[in-house]
Amino acid sequence: MVKKLLTLLFASVLAFPLSTVVFAPEAGAQDKAAKEARWDGKVIRSSPDKSTLTVRKMGSVNQTTVHYDSSTQWTHQEHGSKNVVNIDPSQVRDNDRVICLGTYDQKGTFHATLISKRAPK
Repeated sequence: MVKKLLTLLFASVLAFPLSTVVFAPEAGAQDKAAKEARWDGKVIRSSPDKSTLTVRKMGSVNQTTVHYDSSTQWTHQEHGSKNVVNIDPSQVRDNDRVICLGTYDQKGTFHATLISKRAPK
């Protein structure tokens, strides 16, 4: 009788942590999706030495500094076209329209994973 109770207790102690592990990735995926961000506008200034672009929202005075690194993907797309071309970071200049996708860190710094240069209409 005591063996059966100990076995049942041991099984329940193992079952609880395993059930939390099964449902944990779902919550983590929701948190990750919530932290993805987008910022688009005109490049006000670029600093290749600091790996940053200052981008001002169109029709607004709001601007942010977009940080990039070697893992950032750079693309170019014509208006209304589905053709996306990979480009070099040096091809993005001041007054170009860009769409930046990335994440904000705990300090509020925007780190871009993708910067897409858009051609004028």
